[in-house]
Amino acid sequence: MDNNSVHEVDLNRSKLSRIFWFACGFISMVIGIIGIPVPGLPTTPLMILAAACFAKSSQRFYDWIINNKLFGHHVKNYREGNGIPKKSKPIILTTLWGFVLFAVFIAIPDSAPPISRYVTLILAAIGTIFILRIPSMEE
Repeated sequence: MDNNSVHEVDLNRSKLSRIFWFACGFISMVIGIIGIPVPGLPTTPLMILAAACFAKSSQRFYDWIINNKLFGHHVKNYREGNGIPKKSKPIILTTLWGFVLFAVFIAIPDSAPPISRYVTLILAAIGTIFILRIPSMEE
């Protein structure tokens, strides 16, 4: 698959399917935009998710994401299979684990079921593995 074909939206699906993917993409995009000023809420992964959803529903919204000056180049690199900058991985993992450990030891109340802490740690481990498996690119 060449780099241009990955940016062509596939609208060859039912209207209901396109509406579903658009709704998922729109929700991800809105949460990602909220994440720009809110520390700990990741913008780029949510925009990657939104782009994947818009790739099944809306060329206009897909183009807006990959051409955005703030995060578009990261989304575009990921969609093209180029990965993420090598220097970003330690920052991403440090931030991820900082918030996870804060949640596990401080934010999750003692009255919460113990499984909530375990699930948080398991999901963080899965996220870590995912991030480490993404190709690294030199800037």
